[in-house]
Amino acid sequence: MGSAQQPEDVFREFVIAILLHNDALADRLGLQPADVAAIMLLETRGPLPVGTIAEELGLPSASTTRLIDRLEKGGYARRVRGARDRRTVTVELVPEGLEVYETACTSTRKHLEALALRHGIERMPMMLEVFAMVGSAYRTALRDLRAG
Repeated sequence: MGSAQQPEDVFREFVIAILLHNDALADRLGLQPADVAAIMLLETRGPLPVGTIAEELGLPSASTTRLIDRLEKGGYARRVRGARDRRTVTVELVPEGLEVYETACTSTRKHLEALALRHGIERMPMMLEVFAMVGSAYRTALRDLRAG
């Protein structure tokens, strides 16, 4: 990337790289890109109700059911019925499946750690703040797109 690139072009290249990476990771794991997003969501937030997964990923309930079926079939997650109310279902990662996912992410983490070392740990809080703001902007835009 040359210095003559426009900021929007740099950002688009960043988004493309993340999308392609997610696709490749999904292929490696035998999953769909939305399945990988669900694993990331569960890894970050812990067990979640099925409805929360659907809402966070912007999926209809039937698509969410198929996604969870794929995660269960692949050994990445399991459904857990509520102790008090058996109608409530949460989804949690399975340790063995999480290990497979973590192994697939080894190269990515290695490159990101090298980037952090090269640019200094002191810059990480600012970078994480930018990532959080970009994530928030994209979630808002997603709601706008889905609302029509």
